[in-house]
Amino acid sequence: MADPLASLLAGTYRDPQTGELLAAETRSVVIADSLAGDEVELVTPLVPGRRLALIADRITFAVLGERVAEALAGRFEVERVILDAPHADAATVERITHGLDPRTDAVIAVGSGTINDLSKMVALARACPQLVFATAPSMNGYTSVSASITSDGVKRSVRARTPVGVFFDLRVLAAAPLRLIRAGLGDSACRSTAQADWLLAHLVLDRPYREAPFALLAADEAALFGQAGALVSGDLVALRHLVRTLVLSGVGMTLCGGSFPASQGEHLLGHYLEMRQPAGQPLAFHGEQIGVCTLTMAALQERMLAADRAPVVFATAATREDLVDHWGPGIGEACWLELAGKRLDRDGAEALSARLARDWDRIRARIVPVQVGAAALRAVLATAGAMLAPAELGCTEALFADALVHAREIRNRYTFLDLAADARSGPA
Repeated sequence: MADPLASLLAGTYRDPQTGELLAAETRSVVIADSLAGDEVELVTPLVPGRRLALIADRITFAVLGERVAEALAGRFEVERVILDAPHADAATVERITHGLDPRTDAVIAVGSGTINDLSKMVALARACPQLVFATAPSMNGYTSVSASITSDGVKRSVRARTPVGVFFDLRVLAAAPLRLIRAGLGDSACRSTAQADWLLAHLVLDRPYREAPFALLAADEAALFGQAGALVSGDLVALRHLVRTLVLSGVGMTLCGGSFPASQGEHLLGHYLEMRQPAGQPLAFHGEQIGVCTLTMAALQERMLAADRAPVVFATAATREDLVDHWGPGIGEACWLELAGKRLDRDGAEALSARLARDWDRIRARIVPVQVGAAALRAVLATAGAMLAPAELGCTEALFADALVHAREIRNRYTFLDLAADARSGPA
């Protein structure tokens, strides 16, 4: 069987639904036991000039950035941008963008989630290519077209610039803190819940849906879940499957023009926790949050799909005033605009209830096969010692209960959180 990643890079991967040839926007993805000494060879074919901006934080610069900067300095002019505990927000993007040499030809990110997201947005603003040297297998955004950026208090998935080159030195990644490796596993665990949510929206609201992102992941996801325990011992074979899963998930998002195949109800829950975490309380890593929230979504989906009778939905109860009261004026208004796109009035609720009653068996028959199941997902995460419960995230029961009610208000994506809320069946 052909390697899907190699086929995508060559432009020869066939869409399982349409048969059309698909290609990755990223031109080069290199996953190797070591990349030491190969930095110039990797970068040179992908950048149009000689002036590079290397963006890292203090930790990632020490781990890998200094090595990359020194290697590239023999061929390029390298501006080093070393950030102190950065946040992926609009203000930081603007500050970095305005601070760069205006003649910058390409942006090189050395890091993982926050650094990658910031660098994507800076590259977009400067209309130049971006490349990334990963320092941890902690998230699936390396090859995606999206970046998670906080703006006006709301965390959004926004269109960015897909990196032209993404490079993974497995020995560097294996030395990353175990929490970051477990976070990558958590971010990978959500494929099934995201697919179930996206398929639900397709089947009940006729929203677009594609199989390709999930077909890409199938082989590596199975291998990863079977070897999850080996990740914590530094096993490079297991680590390669994790990296490939993260990379292919990111490519799938890019093929779809958004984060739909990898970010649904479980990510809404995670975003809510990040947005509402009390000031001064340390946040868990993104992937740790997603792993825990995936278990919650998987249990919710299983419970609802186990019912022989279709749920009956009612007009959406939440009002604009409710959202402003909960979130505050600025964020509340923004969330109201998102919720309005999927909010049911009485006629809409009656029509959706009728559709669910008519098609419930067909809906279940389509969604159930894509599920992994809450118990199986819990076992995978537990094998690697990953977090399993909200309390381990530093999250109170009250905050998580609020997330189950209000997370769906963040984004206009119809998930099982919406179906549960509109059916008044409760999210837990």
